[in-house]
Amino acid sequence: MKKYRVGVIGGTGMVGQRFVSLIDGHPWFELAIVAASSRSAGKTYEEAVSGRWMMPGTIPEPAKNLTVLSAESDIGAIVDACDFVFSAVDMKKDEIKALEESYAKAECPVISNNGAHRLTPDVPMIIPEINPEHIEVIESQRKRLGTERGFIAVKSNCSIQSYVPAFHPLKDRFGLDRALVCTYQAISGAGKTFDSWPDMIDNVIPYIGGEEEKSEQEPLKVWGKVCGGVIVPADSPAITTQCIRVAATDGHLAAVFMSFKDKPEIAEIIRLWHEFKGPPQELALPSAPKQLLHYFEEENRPQTKLDRMLENGMAISIGRLRPDTQYDYKFISLSHNTLRGAAGGAVLLAELLCAENIISAK
Repeated sequence: MKKYRVGVIGGTGMVGQRFVSLIDGHPWFELAIVAASSRSAGKTYEEAVSGRWMMPGTIPEPAKNLTVLSAESDIGAIVDACDFVFSAVDMKKDEIKALEESYAKAECPVISNNGAHRLTPDVPMIIPEINPEHIEVIESQRKRLGTERGFIAVKSNCSIQSYVPAFHPLKDRFGLDRALVCTYQAISGAGKTFDSWPDMIDNVIPYIGGEEEKSEQEPLKVWGKVCGGVIVPADSPAITTQCIRVAATDGHLAAVFMSFKDKPEIAEIIRLWHEFKGPPQELALPSAPKQLLHYFEEENRPQTKLDRMLENGMAISIGRLRPDTQYDYKFISLSHNTLRGAAGGAVLLAELLCAENIISAK
């Protein structure tokens, strides 16, 4: 098949680097453009990330000699060279919103890892296994933007990836009523390593700005309904969260408590987790895990270091499901925040949009 030509805007930061790494060798996508701030523009990609390459492997060969363009000044050239772009820019929220709309209005689909448009009513925020039906709102967004090809689709915040997929097979069947979630989030979620953030070594910080609001609000949009050309958020379940930064390189772990209107048995919950699949599994998309939800019987699993790379970092690890004294049940879950929770989730979303012919090669 003809490969889609892909651009990465914001390609020099941690998530941008992850995009560049994931596109390398991808069966459907090839890297055509890397764009970043004016500080990096004009340099080769290798020069732009020299001394701050944060991925496990080396810089992919196809990316090394690409000349970095300006994400703001070179929109025309970027759009001409790409079938769509991934957005991982580090800017103020209003600036990101305007920049991503500029690409969309120039007839370039934008798959964004940023939070700027997550609550825009006609911008779908998609976890591919959970709410692929939200794709239909893109038609209304295109009418608003006045475009034929261009649109914006976003992935949800990394914090909710650990628990929303675990809730999903149970939510409607048993009436998930309320939940309490405490997340323990790795430093890569802040775009940092221990070299760049030595204060995090042997440390825990009990605050991540804006994270708790996102962790409580975004699941309701994911579970919302398309109505009148916009996504109307669900009004339940009631979710309260605390989000904590911990001294781990990658992986967001969640301690989860949940109650139902119709309380299921533990064996039934585990069975539904094991059996759950969505369109990415049915379509065998290249980045999709064969099984999204994995339940561990061991009392000491999942563990961040051992389990974050399960199914190439795209699966959710769950364990310690047991009764609770205040809620019906409690469990532990884990996701890889820069793979399933960031660039990997966005790549999977792009694969779904290509498979559904929402994105076409020019």
